[in-house]
Amino acid sequence: MQYSLVIPAHNEADNLPPLLGEILVLPESHRPIEIILADDGSRDRTSLLMTEMMAADPRLRLVRLPVRSGQSAAMLAGVKAARSAWVATIDADGENDPADLPRLIDLALASGADLIGGLRQRRKTPWSKQVASRLANGLRRRVLNDGCSDSACGLKLFRRTLLLQLPSFNGMHRFLPALVQIAGGRTRFIEVNDRPRRHGRSNYGNLGRAARGLVDLWGVFWLQRRSLTKAVGAAKEGS
Repeated sequence: MQYSLVIPAHNEADNLPPLLGEILVLPESHRPIEIILADDGSRDRTSLLMTEMMAADPRLRLVRLPVRSGQSAAMLAGVKAARSAWVATIDADGENDPADLPRLIDLALASGADLIGGLRQRRKTPWSKQVASRLANGLRRRVLNDGCSDSACGLKLFRRTLLLQLPSFNGMHRFLPALVQIAGGRTRFIEVNDRPRRHGRSNYGNLGRAARGLVDLWGVFWLQRRSLTKAVGAAKEGS
């Protein structure tokens, strides 16, 4: 499978070199044909560093948002720029393990699913964030019944055309399994490794993210209940 890899990033200059090094030594059969850094208005050397690295490797590309617009916006900008029918995403902080990418690809080929999502195991984030994540995932899974216990995991693989058809909003990256299902797509999930952040601090706080997440959850729930995908899909031609 040929695929593009999108890395949304905000002020991750210290984390990018080791992450890209891991990606570029993946088995050739499972290596992305291009790596797109979607720079979300960074104020450090993220864009400059990527520009320097692009001179040495034609597989590297840079898409830059002029002001910080959020992870979903950066992800969408990278996906729109991608040239492959399949796109994978990975967080720039090094917490996702690139060695898991081949497993996502193999599962997509074997299952025929439209989205493969990672489920992080043995979390390395601070205890407070783990508790917040479990509560948010539990509530979202109960409300949306999307079968995913970790929808915020940055490691995903999906069909590009399907993702670009989904409703876009700030925070949509946390609801991709449900949104794909609403659109009639199939989802599968696989356990993946979780690692501690290499450098710097997380760009997200628990309270603000929780408040926005509740509003987004209600919006996705409304879309789920109002969707016509099943009704249209069940229609048959003839008398």
